[in-house]
Amino acid sequence: MGTSKQTRPRFVVCVNNSGYPASLELHKIYRSVPDQDAEADGDIRVVDESGEDYLYSRDRFVPIRVPAAIRESLTHAG
Repeated sequence: MGTSKQTRPRFVVCVNNSGYPASLELHKIYRSVPDQDAEADGDIRVVDESGEDYLYSRDRFVPIRVPAAIRESLTHAG
């Protein structure tokens, strides 16, 4: 049995960093962390290079699919 969608790391690309130029890098791939409360409010939780996760408005990001080899690399980056 493979990894379920619930536990598989999700990735997003930042498409709007207005107001957060020091925190969010345009066109950068970020790992997102499931957070039902945040998602219900229109937010998304993303992990930065330090390994810490932060909430941002979901409209700042576009979800992407990445091949397994890249997903593995991104999951262990940092």
